[in-house]
Amino acid sequence: MNLYVCIKQVPDTETKIKLNADSTGIDPAGIKWIMSPYDEFAVEEALRLKEKNAGSTVTVVSAGPDRAVESLRTALAMGADNAIHVELPDTADSNMTAKALANTLKKEANVDLIYFGKEAIDDGAAQVPQLTAAYFGVPSVTVVFGIEYNGTTLKCKREIEGGSYELVEVSTPAVIAGTKGLNEPRYATLPNIMKAKKKEVKAVKLADIGVSTSDQKIKNKNIQLPPPKQAGKKIDGDAPAQAHALAQALRNEAKVI
Repeated sequence: MNLYVCIKQVPDTETKIKLNADSTGIDPAGIKWIMSPYDEFAVEEALRLKEKNAGSTVTVVSAGPDRAVESLRTALAMGADNAIHVELPDTADSNMTAKALANTLKKEANVDLIYFGKEAIDDGAAQVPQLTAAYFGVPSVTVVFGIEYNGTTLKCKREIEGGSYELVEVSTPAVIAGTKGLNEPRYATLPNIMKAKKKEVKAVKLADIGVSTSDQKIKNKNIQLPPPKQAGKKIDGDAPAQAHALAQALRNEAKVI
């Protein structure tokens, strides 16, 4: 089987975000970049399926700036066989990213399954898997936390509202976007990390796949950070005095009662 996993490099959740000079994006200086956590479930699922099917290969694909190669090497260290880097500007939107991924996959000899994480943790758009499937011309199932494989047919459990799930049956090739609960991603071992540094990462330029900046539908104009939280207020005294002071503060200052 030829298994493909599309991943995205995102800022670590512990990184302090700053805006760039014109407020059209974030300032990349000093940011720690990681593979989006939901994508780790996707990589792990592909690796597990490969281990059950002799002769299978796992190829990871990432569309983004040059730094995205770091996350590709993380996936290689986890056990992926090949890596493809699509040279995409950092400002690309979901549509441009999806078209670039789909057109890259179309150039591959044979694609059996395409895995994604359900969303990237930086923008939370949750659009690229579905858009990629549409451009590639295959069905997609999102928010998947369980898969039963039966040859070319998959039965996918996907989360829906109310704590319930629905069972979706789909034939390959298909796009599967996984979520937490699908598996437990493995850690890369030191020997595999060292081997991953030496593996070739295939580079793909936009001109080679018929994608240009005209495919970008959304541009950021004025991004704003959330306002800083106000300092807390401590109320002294015994319980009755504190209760009275709190009620007065809620009524006169916060104006919520």
